[in-house]
This record gives sequence, C-alpha cells and structure tokens, in this order.
Amino acid sequence: MSEKTHAVIEAVFRQEYGRVLAALISFLRDFELAEDVLQDALIIALERWTNEGIPHNPGAWLTTIAKRRAIDRLRRDSTLARKRALLINVETSEEPECDEMQPIPDDRLKLMFTCCHPSLALDAQVALTLRTLGGLSTVEIARAFLVSEPTMAQRLARARSKIRDAGIPYSIPPAHLLPERLDALLAVIYLIFNEGYRATSGDSLIRGELCGEAIRLCRIVVDLLPRELSSEAGGLLALMLLHDSRRDARVSGAGELVLLEDQVRSLWDQAQIREGIGILEAILQMHKPGPYQVQAAISALHAEALSSAETDWPQIAELYRVLAKMTPSPVIEVNRAVAIAMVNGPQAGLERLLAIGESMENYYPFHVARADLLRRSHQREAAADAYQRALDLCQNNLERVYLQHCLDKMNTI
Repeated sequence: MSEKTHAVIEAVFRQEYGRVLAALISFLRDFELAEDVLQDALIIALERWTNEGIPHNPGAWLTTIAKRRAIDRLRRDSTLARKRALLINVETSEEPECDEMQPIPDDRLKLMFTCCHPSLALDAQVALTLRTLGGLSTVEIARAFLVSEPTMAQRLARARSKIRDAGIPYSIPPAHLLPERLDALLAVIYLIFNEGYRATSGDSLIRGELCGEAIRLCRIVVDLLPRELSSEAGGLLALMLLHDSRRDARVSGAGELVLLEDQVRSLWDQAQIREGIGILEAILQMHKPGPYQVQAAISALHAEALSSAETDWPQIAELYRVLAKMTPSPVIEVNRAVAIAMVNGPQAGLERLLAIGESMENYYPFHVARADLLRRSHQREAAADAYQRALDLCQNNLERVYLQHCLDKMNTI
C-alpha cells in the first residue's frame, strides 16, 4: 500500500471514528463491545479499502461491519442473560447496507452527555468523552491531563465500568438537568479543540479535523441549550472561531512554526473573526460573564489588532487577571506573565513566572515562555537551559524544530 493511500484511509478513520463509535454505543449500549468491534471493522477496512477503494459512505460501511462483528461475538457469549437480551435486540434491529447513501444517525451529543454524567468525576467525564468522541488516543489524553498513560488507562476503564454498572442513561438530559452537565461538556469540547489547535505529538502542529469537530459540536450545544444557559457555550464557540481563524498563518510555506507576533495577518480568516466577534458581542449583552467569554475577549483583541505592536496588551493583561480570579490556574498565570512582560518589560514577566515555577516543572509552554523572557533580558545561558528543558518535554516535531533553532541561536551568540 502506498503512503498516499494509507494517509487517505487514516484520515477517513479519524473523521468517522467518533460518529461511528457513538452510533455503535447507542445500538449496543456497551462501551467496550462497541470499541472492540469498531477496531475489528477498522482492520477489515484497511485490508479491503486498500484493494477495493474507499466506499462512498465509509461511516455506514464501518457501522455495518462492526454491527455484524458484534452479533458474532454476542452469539458466542450468549450464555449470560444480559448478553442474550442484547443479542435479541441487535438481531431484530434494522441493519443498513454498506453502500447505502443515507448518513448514519448522529448520536455523538447523546454520548457526550452520557460521558458527562454527574456521577462520574469531572476528569473522568472529560477523558472518556475525548477517547470515545474525539478519537484521541490514551497517550494524547494523558498528555493533556499531565498524567501517565497507565493512570489515564485506569481512569478510562473505571469510567466505562461506572456507566455500565450504574445504568447511566444514554440520552440528552431534560432542560432542568443541563446545567450540571454543561461545565464538563464544554471542557470536553475545548480539550478536543486544543488537541487539534496544537497537537501534542506528531509531525503536524495543527489537526484541522479536530478543530472543525469541536466547533461543530459546540454549535450543536449552543443550538440545544435554552438562551439563559447558552452564554458560556457561546463564549467557547467565539473563542474557538477566533483561534481557528489564524490557522493558515501559523505554519509557513516551508512548514515552519510561525509565532503570533510574526504571522501574516492578511492570512487570518476574516469571516471567522467577524462571526466570533459577533457571537461574543451578543452574549456579553447577557451580562453573565464566564471564563470562556473572557478568553474570547482576549482573542478578539488579538484579532482586531493590525500588528503585534498595536495590540492592546494592557487590556489583555487585565483580562488575564480577571480570568485568574475566575479559574485560578498556573497555566493562566503563564499567559498572564507573557502579557505583563509586553506591558512592563521581560523582567516583570519573569517575576510572575518565578512565583509559579515549581508547579509547572513538567509543563513545557512554561519553559518556552521563561526562555523567551530570559532571551529578551539578555540572560543567554539561562535562556539556553530553559529552551533545552522545553525541548526535552515537547512531543510535537514541528515545535521541536522551532525550539532547537532557538537553542542553537543561544549557543552560538
């Protein structure tokens, strides 16, 4: 199989995985069985599609094959009463043909609310939804949570067992129960977007399909929610649109990382910027401020500036102060330190970073920010050490190339 064919098939798998898995879980009511038979279907698809080509409706094809594999497994394990009942339900359900052009049912939002049930711990809710609907690997999710892969694998297994053993319903909750699920649901969508916006590993900085999926899912949530609950969901949608508008400017024609201050702003998607700012302005009139709205306001200030030098950095630093009060986090403090440095100089930013340094030892953007501020303060050796630490922690190859270039400059000056 050629590399091009393999890349096309892999892209289809990524695009269809979450939707097909959600349909299978809806159909089978069993997370582990659904994941297992989908993996079987993907293996079969890899062999057949290589020889026969990708079908017109790959999602329906994968769903059909996976359902057939599920029936085979249930027949072999039909001694248990629960399995027998499930087998009867599966065998009597209507099965789509592999080549039919009708789209498979989109059950992802139902599955998101199932994964975000309040009986699950918040980190388990987010992790499980990232795995099942975002299509992220256990390794990728572990990096997002700054925990080890075995720890994340155990967390996912416990969450699946809790849903099964507690009989958590697979449905969109009624309106009066939506608030208790909303925080985790929005966190899930944002983490999916972040993994797409800045991939934790691999050769690409951006995974556009994940950014697009997060934006699409957030639109659905905004449409679903009653207006009085939609302000933070709208804030997240605005934030993602504004961030994603810079996608084409973040990597040069030579495939190199381009920092925000050096980006060609004419490449920014002005339609997305207008939509994001329009959404933000509308929800700010609801006077229900929240963290996503504040982050969107920061991104809007970047989007409205004609250049990095003309950016309203004092306002951005103030918004980060507000954000830190809403959701105290060392990650927010790193960004606040960078904004403070743009207003009051690199030494002021370094002082802010020093206050949170111990808690961020394994967070490589902290070391990138520290290295840059040390460089701007003409502390060459300390900057080189910080770049090296960032390089040791970074898993994305494109960012590693950039960091190595920065390190080389420090070592040759």
